[in-house]
Amino acid sequence: MASIDLADKRTLVLGGSGVLGSAIAGELATRGALVMLAGRDATRLQERASAIGPNVPSVIFDLRVAEHATHVVETATRLLGGLDGVVNAAGVVAFGPLSELSDAALDELVAADLVGPLRVARIALEHLDVGFIVNITGVVAETPVANMAAYSAVKAGLSAASTALSRELRRRNIHVLDARPPHTETGLTTRTIAGTAPNLPRGLDPVDVARTVVDGLAAGRRELSAEAFQAA
Repeated sequence: MASIDLADKRTLVLGGSGVLGSAIAGELATRGALVMLAGRDATRLQERASAIGPNVPSVIFDLRVAEHATHVVETATRLLGGLDGVVNAAGVVAFGPLSELSDAALDELVAADLVGPLRVARIALEHLDVGFIVNITGVVAETPVANMAAYSAVKAGLSAASTALSRELRRRNIHVLDARPPHTETGLTTRTIAGTAPNLPRGLDPVDVARTVVDGLAAGRRELSAEAFQAA
């Protein structure tokens, strides 16, 4: 398990306007990486970028829109002077029985949490000679949850794709990390696209989760189970 020197690594962070994505970007920056944030909320995106540093670039991006994938990768490559890594900390969530989930919500889950990340990864691979891809899949990828069947399924699918890509890209020296943190206090459950979140116990601190993810990446880990975050 070879370690990864993150200094000067040009890294695109999807979900950079969110709590966890911006925390990961900040942690990467403290280790010398050059980061660009991508997200849907223009105001929060600019605030998060400014909090990390005065020259951190950002771009509006939506995983649900197919043509945005090429745009975000090409923008990152241009503004960062190349691309060494992609971190996917974006996505949406839905709650409730599958029988009550609308077609629109199901399509959005698949687009944002599975197809979108894979599309970005595919395009990014055109620019990565070596480097890394990190997917934040979450605890539901290893322990599916009732009343979150579709969400569990798309996250498990992205986790499986991460494992396959790790093997597929090994000879190209492109490292793939699948991180599966437990419930984290990101506010995502208050922005559900369907249903209402149940009463959940307090989640992990996003700063701690971000540090564990970046520690795992730097150490060359290929997966971080939910247990790895509890032990951190």
